[in-house]
Amino acid sequence: MTEATRRERMRADTEREIRRQARALLVEHGRDAVTLRAIAREVGITAPALYRYYDSREDLLRSLAEDVCADLAAELDRGLAGVDERDVAAQVFAVCRGFRRWALAHPQEFALVFASTEDHLGRCGPDAGRHVVGDPFGRVFLRVAGRLIVAHPVPEGVGADVPAELHADLAAFRQVLLAAVDADGSVVDEAVLTLGAVHHITQCWVRIYGHVALEVFGRFPFAVTDPEPLFDSMLSRMLSEAGFAPQP
Repeated sequence: MTEATRRERMRADTEREIRRQARALLVEHGRDAVTLRAIAREVGITAPALYRYYDSREDLLRSLAEDVCADLAAELDRGLAGVDERDVAAQVFAVCRGFRRWALAHPQEFALVFASTEDHLGRCGPDAGRHVVGDPFGRVFLRVAGRLIVAHPVPEGVGADVPAELHADLAAFRQVLLAAVDADGSVVDEAVLTLGAVHHITQCWVRIYGHVALEVFGRFPFAVTDPEPLFDSMLSRMLSEAGFAPQP
């Protein structure tokens, strides 16, 4: 092993340890606890030495958010592995239930990625492609959405009342969805993916995210003993609106 290769490996090991300690602080104490000084103390280096690896705390948080997205994507992929690819509705349920389950088990990571007011951290989801085409987690959702489009186009009339003010944004997101379909090895006529269909898909994501966020942060407007049936009934309604039979 050359001296340059050894240094590269040592640097990579240190970077992984920095992110591991940052993740541990995030999980145990929340985002505010993730400071360069605290991480340096855990890693056993000086705070100024961290700048050799990350330009700023925000740069480190961005890398941490990317790790979280990758881990979530891997978990959702594992959940999809046992689902028949031809049963797209079952795939939708698997991904959405997996996302909720992960969020409830990882509230601090969910808050970092999905409840951040900083643009550079809020890029992990089906709409990530508007900014950075497909982070790992976003690609999982987009892949399933693409299969849904191919297997069962949204019925004519769904989302027909799209506000004119949204047309440009929805047209841009339509290209992201079409790219996801293409990346999954399928082909769909752009005319099938109407702005109404894109509007419906976008509204579905908003409803899913809204439910999960309210549940994670304990903000339901009324007491719910068990939110899971409420979540499942919402998924069934969304699929029914798109012409699918209810799922168990």
